[in-house]
Amino acid sequence: MQALTDNALMLQVKSGQLDKLGLLYERYKKQLFGFFYHMNSNAALSEDLVQNVFVRIMKYRHTFTGDGSFAAWLFRMARNVSYDHFRKHGSLNKRADLDEINYKLSDSESFESEGDKQDQIKQLQWALNKLSPEKKEIIILSKYRELKFKEIGEILNCSEGAAKVKAHRAIQDLRKMFLQQKK
Repeated sequence: MQALTDNALMLQVKSGQLDKLGLLYERYKKQLFGFFYHMNSNAALSEDLVQNVFVRIMKYRHTFTGDGSFAAWLFRMARNVSYDHFRKHGSLNKRADLDEINYKLSDSESFESEGDKQDQIKQLQWALNKLSPEKKEIIILSKYRELKFKEIGEILNCSEGAAKVKAHRAIQDLRKMFLQQKK
């Protein structure tokens, strides 16, 4: 039996086969948890937000058209759930635990020891936390979640080119903050 695509499953959920949502949940719960956790560093809150996304999918399943990527539609919804939560409960916690993120520093970077590597990670964490939530989000989507710019454009409701520009600017700002911290 051939596995159904995410779009096909969501179209079945839209048509009333609500049991198919469980398959989508299994496919995406870890990715959504990682997205939320890297935005707010709170595991319990991240679990709650994942649940809220799937509740919202049930509520707004009629809006899914199947034209674009399901992942883009899902992460746009996740983004809205996150914004709604922080709008209701206060500002976004800008702390992110980057110890679990294996960001690739440029090939020219070399680490003398494990201690130097940990210092670099802490400096990167500091720099990421200094960015606006929007820039932090696009870095997480593009570098950690490794979404395509077309999907990021769908999530941010902009063109693929605009998503590339936003990601490039966010990386530039991250680099500036990182280098500022090193001084």
